[in-house]
Amino acid sequence: MFINIISFVLMMIFSLISVAFLTLLERKILGYLQLRKGPNKVGLMGLFQPFSDAVKLFTKEFFFPLKSNLYPYWLSPVFTLIISLIVWVVFPYSYIILSWKYSFIFMFVILSLGVYCIMISGWSSNSSYSMLGCMRVVAQSISYEVSFFLLILCLIYLTGSLSILDFNKYQYKIWFMIVMLPVFIMMMVSFLAELNRTPFDFSEGESELVSGFNIEYGGSGFAFIFLGEYLSILFSSMILSFLFLGSSTFSVLYFVKLLTISFFIIVIRGTLPRYRYDKLMNLCWKTYLSSSLFLLIFYSSVFFV
Repeated sequence: MFINIISFVLMMIFSLISVAFLTLLERKILGYLQLRKGPNKVGLMGLFQPFSDAVKLFTKEFFFPLKSNLYPYWLSPVFTLIISLIVWVVFPYSYIILSWKYSFIFMFVILSLGVYCIMISGWSSNSSYSMLGCMRVVAQSISYEVSFFLLILCLIYLTGSLSILDFNKYQYKIWFMIVMLPVFIMMMVSFLAELNRTPFDFSEGESELVSGFNIEYGGSGFAFIFLGEYLSILFSSMILSFLFLGSSTFSVLYFVKLLTISFFIIVIRGTLPRYRYDKLMNLCWKTYLSSSLFLLIFYSSVFFV
């Protein structure tokens, strides 16, 4: 139990530090995509910029809208961060300290809770923009999560295992990305919708909703939401690299794969425009749902053969 607690605390600390440098990487990449430098003043080539931003955010004054519902308003960003940290429990350690046989089920449950935090923060702010943002998130999550879980079931049926650690054994000679290319592409798009990232950033549509559900948050409240979102980006990169790229935590190549997927998610933000809302609904309900059901039947039959 002591080793479990120590490992989880260390994982939380290092994952939060990695979030800091992921934000720096994003700002640098977006800067070069837009023909500018990005952060380059604080420290060597802007290396300490994330820590400077963290100090600024956490030292800003405590304020809240007069007609907001105070306790849900301040608790929802904290729960956003807690959920993003708890989901890392499924990370397959070398000695399986915390990753257990049914880690996929746990991941399903925690990922499903994320939408409630955004919904509560949008509702409790008592602002029309934040309410619109949270309504969009609820409709969006209902649309893609059905097909998203069916796609993960394709992987479970093919391997016959609910443990993330087992996927490394099955991909010893060939990656699932090659064997299950349609599933990989649909999972990648579904994760972009799960993360509320471009081109599916409907909840934070800056050009329409003035930052969306988190418009009334500043200081530490905004920092918690921000940390939760970027932790989720790292988590999705980790899961995709384990499920489709045959990663092992012993190998340095695993971290290269994780960084490549995170890099790809950032580049998408800098290059693609926002998708139209009704087109996402059509994509999820008409295309992904039917495709994932057919793929589920196919991969389950392959496993049983």
